[in-house]
Amino acid sequence: MLQTSTQTPARNLPDALLTWYDRHHRDLPWRVSPAAAAAGKRADPYHIWLSEVMLQQTTVQAVKPYFWKFLGLWPKVTDLAAAPVEDVMAAWAGLGYYARARNLKKCAEAVATEHGGAFPDTEQGLRALPGIGDYTSAAVAAIAFNRQAAVMDGNVERVISRLYAIDAPLPGSKSLMKAKVTALTPAARPGDFAQAMMDLGATICTPKRPACAICPLRDDCLAFAEHDPERFPVKAAKKEKPVRLGAAFIAVTPEGEILLRRREESGLLGGMTEVPTTAWTSRVDGGATAAHAPFDADWEPCGLVVHVFTHFELRLSIFRAKTNRTDKQSTVGWWEPVENLERQALPTVMKKAISQAIPLAFAPR
Repeated sequence: MLQTSTQTPARNLPDALLTWYDRHHRDLPWRVSPAAAAAGKRADPYHIWLSEVMLQQTTVQAVKPYFWKFLGLWPKVTDLAAAPVEDVMAAWAGLGYYARARNLKKCAEAVATEHGGAFPDTEQGLRALPGIGDYTSAAVAAIAFNRQAAVMDGNVERVISRLYAIDAPLPGSKSLMKAKVTALTPAARPGDFAQAMMDLGATICTPKRPACAICPLRDDCLAFAEHDPERFPVKAAKKEKPVRLGAAFIAVTPEGEILLRRREESGLLGGMTEVPTTAWTSRVDGGATAAHAPFDADWEPCGLVVHVFTHFELRLSIFRAKTNRTDKQSTVGWWEPVENLERQALPTVMKKAISQAIPLAFAPR
């Protein structure tokens, strides 16, 4: 059963939230403060887009250093568009969800070649770009272009579900939540309103032990009135993650070089660098023994690495071999000095695998 407030709020909720935001907003590197916005400064669409793509499924603290790294390497979207894709993937390494990096590059290229280096200023125009969906198009339109777009991320879902005590479980209740956000989003300062909703969810209306006593929307919140805000948002029961098996092979030369290769552009970890592994996927196991190695060598077992992806858990058996270069091995990939590994586009799971076999591979030098 869906519950919504039948009473007219005693005050204007957007105004109450914006008043709170003016005093308590988070200071984030991609943002323009309310005071600066009031003085006429506008948010940079490139900065907003870049941060929003990075923030998908990732925390603010994890994103900050990557945001600064990308701006240092590519200050403008046209710079990013012109960068080699290998460099972009390497800079993204460790942030996860690597399809975002591939779409980031494609989107930058589209902005540069089809729009003269300027982002479209409407939701519809932004949504037509590669890798931009409903959420990112609304966020960029509202925050960078002051469009009255309804922005709804996980923080906003939590605020709205509690404000209106929405009992239907996610994801089925998303459309109702979006309608509520749309109705609340003001024509004036829609970008600040969107960021205020995000900040409220991140700092006060938190998943556990929300600070309802200092919430600016407390008097109008049905979940607070019911004394049970942590019940919302209601979520469907999680399915148990499947476990997949595989093996990774770390071949090292006497000169201290490691055999690496590049994954196919499509699929999980597409375009990233890896050590040779068996053909595991999110749906099927790969071989998990030395018999599945890419070439004959004295493979020594080095234990197990467990890595949890969004939809499955991967258990990689790790093998290490000392070997000299051969023509057969050169067809597998290329040999990279250990001291250069930090500059490669190695996802976290591959860094785990290498570290299991060579514990000091990523130690500061």
